[in-house]
Amino acid sequence: MELRPSKPFLDLTEAAIRKLPGQLGVFQIADAEGTIVKIGFAGGRAPFGLRSELLKELEALGPGHRFRVEINMQYTTRYQELLMLHQADFGGLPRENAKDPPPRLGRLSPR
Repeated sequence: MELRPSKPFLDLTEAAIRKLPGQLGVFQIADAEGTIVKIGFAGGRAPFGLRSELLKELEALGPGHRFRVEINMQYTTRYQELLMLHQADFGGLPRENAKDPPPRLGRLSPR
């Protein structure tokens, strides 16, 4: 598994989200310019996994965004890894994650 996600982004639309499987995993949401604005996960409490979590994000963020997912049963570890990687690459958390930062996020030096 690659450290940095390499899948292409898809338009954050209800039709695209409804095609996703109801599985656990992590997701990244980017704005129209490609800047990652949120990293999130669908855990065991999400009724339809990635599908239900991304529908919530579509409602909260509105149209004009893109997303990509990674199905992963160790979603909490991967979520923290993606946040640490973003922090190492860009010097801070994505915009939406910075509003409610996770406690005790470690540091990653992926060079």
